[in-house]
Amino acid sequence: MSATRNSPNASSDIHDHSDHADRPSREEAEAAVRVLIRWAGDDPAREGLVDTPSRVIRSYEEFFAGYSQNPREILARTFSEVQGYDEMIVLKDIRFESYCEHHMVPIIGRAHVAYLPRERVVGISKLARLVDAFAKRLQIQEKMTAQIADTLEEVLQPLGVGVILEATHQCMSTRGVHKAGASMVTSRMLGTFRDDPSTRREFLSIVGHSSAFSVSNS
Repeated sequence: MSATRNSPNASSDIHDHSDHADRPSREEAEAAVRVLIRWAGDDPAREGLVDTPSRVIRSYEEFFAGYSQNPREILARTFSEVQGYDEMIVLKDIRFESYCEHHMVPIIGRAHVAYLPRERVVGISKLARLVDAFAKRLQIQEKMTAQIADTLEEVLQPLGVGVILEATHQCMSTRGVHKAGASMVTSRMLGTFRDDPSTRREFLSIVGHSSAFSVSNS
C-alpha cells in the first residue's frame, strides 16, 4: 500500500509540544495503567504485574521523548565551510519507531531525507535526530512526513527538500484487517525536488524508488 503527500499546502503542525502545564503526575499515570490492567481482566496486584505500571510509564518516557524536543533547535547549528559544495545531500535508511495516534501501537520504518543546500549544511546526525523528534510522538505517517520536510525547509532554507517514509503499521497487521507485510510509503517534495524532474529522479534513484515514483509531481 502506498500514498504520496506532495502538496505544498499540506498541514504539517510543526509546533513544539513541550508545554506540559496540564500533564498528569507519574502517580496518576501509573494509576491509569492499573485501571487498564483491570479492564483487560487481570489483577494489577499480582506478582507479575505489580511493577508493570512503573515499567510502562518509563517506557512511555522513551517512546514519546519527541514531545520534549524542539525540532527547530536540532537544526540550529549549521556550517558554511563546504568548499562550494552545491549538490544533493541524502541520508537514507534512517530507522524510526513511532506510535499510531489512533490505536497507540507501533509504526516501524525507514526515512530517507534529502536537501539541496543553498549556502549552509547541517551535521548528518541532526537529520536523524529530526526524524526521531517527530517519530517519538503519537503520529500518522502522512503528517510526520510533512513535519520533517517542512521543518528542514523552514530552518535551513535550502533550494529544495525531499522526504520519503516507508513503514509498517501494527494497527493494520496485528488488529483490524490483519494484513502483515503491507507497507505504507509517503513522500513530500519541496522546492527543486518538486519543480525539477531531474532532481527528483536523482533522489528517488539514490533511495531506490525510481520506479515507484516515476509519475510527475506537477
